Amino acid sequence: MSEKKFTDYQLSEEIVRALHSLGYEEATEVQSKVIPVALQNQDLVVKSQTGSGKTAAYGIPLCELVDWNENKPQALILTPTRELAVQVNEDLTNIGRFKRIKSTALYGKSPFHVQRAELKQRTHMVVGTPGRVNDHIERGTLSLERISYLVIDEADEMLNMGFIEQVQAIIQAIPNDRVTMLFSATFPEDVAKLSRQYMDNPTEIEIKASGLTTSTIEHSLIEVKPADKLALLQNVLIVESPDSCIIFCRTQEHVDQLYREMVECDYPVDRIHGGMEQVERFEVMNAFRTGQFRYLVATDVAARGIDITNITHVINYDIPLEKESYVHRTGRTGRAGKQGKAITFVAPSDGRRLNDIEEYIGFAIPRVKAPSEDAVDLRREAFNNKLSAGPELKKDKREQLNKQIMKLNFNGGKKKKFRAVDFVGTIAKIEGVTAEDIGIITILDNVTDVEILNGKGQLVLDVMRETTVKGKQLKVRRAK
Repeated sequence: MSEKKFTDYQLSEEIVRALHSLGYEEATEVQSKVIPVALQNQDLVVKSQTGSGKTAAYGIPLCELVDWNENKPQALILTPTRELAVQVNEDLTNIGRFKRIKSTALYGKSPFHVQRAELKQRTHMVVGTPGRVNDHIERGTLSLERISYLVIDEADEMLNMGFIEQVQAIIQAIPNDRVTMLFSATFPEDVAKLSRQYMDNPTEIEIKASGLTTSTIEHSLIEVKPADKLALLQNVLIVESPDSCIIFCRTQEHVDQLYREMVECDYPVDRIHGGMEQVERFEVMNAFRTGQFRYLVATDVAARGIDITNITHVINYDIPLEKESYVHRTGRTGRAGKQGKAITFVAPSDGRRLNDIEEYIGFAIPRVKAPSEDAVDLRREAFNNKLSAGPELKKDKREQLNKQIMKLNFNGGKKKKFRAVDFVGTIAKIEGVTAEDIGIITILDNVTDVEILNGKGQLVLDVMRETTVKGKQLKVRRAK
């Protein structure tokens, strides 16, 4: 962990204030190396593990560099999954909150017309999956002429999922005169080729770890017959008693089956895989992030970039098909400098895949014996008591910042000729409120959302119920 503080960089007061509200005080290693280079508008290739803080590493300089007065998008961030797009979008919004940076997420299985309406607003940054970003480009709903920054996040996963042609099409559609930043946990030839082809003499930064995996993770392997996996899992959970654990299966069917078996055993468990509706996937991840249940059964979709800092254990119930997936799965634990455990169940037929993984990560995973009956019996009562007590709800790092923010909804928008300046001018005249207390304003055809910062939302809400905007009395309520 670097001892560099965010106040040591040439960052605006608004960005520093947001970082302080989010609990960011000292920069991680990747942040301390990336931020100064990115602030100089240089191309970057960064090899860094998930969980190292790389979203803030590029998010902080982007929020600093974009021009608030420009209406069209200036930064485009590509991510491999919808969950990561939503998460990055939220992180950028929080970092840029006091600078009133507007970021929009574009991803599939979300209404296109809603995203199109968002893009008609002043938008400083766009975060999206390659497929949906391409859709918007082809339909002319995403303006590209002002794009000055391109970030390719989780580049290895992007290419591993077959997005290479879509990524190339996007790169070719945006201006050549731009800064490009590429982040990847691993560096296969396809990623290297992408950087050679589309980047201008990039600065290369590598955050060293032990091989391809971080030194904060304790790896182990247990040999087991397929028919004995469930019993082994139960024993491992009793002995390890994880506070928060992801259990990875190879297929959606395996996830569903194991989830049902764990529900029957009364474990506090939920599941996530690509066959679920997007809304349900988001709900599950948010519930897991806040600690509403202890065990998440998942396919690799959950391994790609989801930032949950306090996962204590990862269990590979099925060994992954792709050797790279081992790095991404196990990278869910041991994040932000905390210790974690990665336990892999290996069946007799998994020998070749195990060899590929060990060759790839550069070390032999330590073999351990299954928990003994005595060890299980010794810990069973404590485990049952822990389950009976229920999970401890976790504080989200964004909670403190969001407590200070209230979003107000007014029943007037573009069709009534309202502009952002009308709301700013009216609200800033309220005694005890200044323009700095007004956050992002989103004006749609018939409604306007205004964020009120610094805990002054209730004051503004009360006054605006009796105050006109441009001579019109609007209904105002607290937005959901």
